[in-house]
Amino acid sequence: MSRDPDPEQEPVPEPPEPEGRISTTGPGPLLALGLTGLVVGWAMRPVSINVLGAAPTVSWLPVLALFLVAAIVAGAAWSTYRSLHVHRVRLPAHEAVNRLVLAKSCALAGALVAGGYFGYALSWVGVTEGELAGQRLARSEKSDR
Repeated sequence: MSRDPDPEQEPVPEPPEPEGRISTTGPGPLLALGLTGLVVGWAMRPVSINVLGAAPTVSWLPVLALFLVAAIVAGAAWSTYRSLHVHRVRLPAHEAVNRLVLAKSCALAGALVAGGYFGYALSWVGVTEGELAGQRLARSEKSDR
């Protein structure tokens, strides 16, 4: 049964949308993701040997790709810094939020990936068997930097 709306009644206003908040990234989440990556990277060698029969090799391509992504993010950070502090230009709100979210996600992902590479390198410390142990250790260490 439908009712006709009363023309004298004012429409009920819709509640305002909740405001989103982006908090600063403290050392806790970065440390937790770094340690998680360390454990996963360290466990990767024995697990892959048990499952696949051989440990994965770290080629130079992923290392170079990480450096390329780091260079692009550094360029965006430098551009943002120059816009705000040198040219005194205010960024539109959506651009500022986009750059903040990019920075936060890169910091979190970077901590996880760096921990993973470092853990994988640590899993090769003391391993003398196999001709590729030294190569895998060296490439994993160089990709952390």
